[in-house]
Amino acid sequence: MAICEKCGNDYVGSFQVVMNGESHTYDSFECAIAALAPPCTHCGCKIIGHGVGAGGRLYCCDHCAKAVYLDAAS
Repeated sequence: MAICEKCGNDYVGSFQVVMNGESHTYDSFECAIAALAPPCTHCGCKIIGHGVGAGGRLYCCDHCAKAVYLDAAS
């Protein structure tokens, strides 16, 4: 058993994720996503898919990426 870095739960089904050469331990994908997934620049939701990169920033979807650029053009 290992302790989840996010919630502190000591769980037999915990697992490790290696990201950028650092190992992290979690008890669920929910905790891993909350801790590691980048937030959308526009709406702040966690990006768990491919996301959209535009202007050096990351967005959860095309709608959010366009919203930023449409607001800037106004």
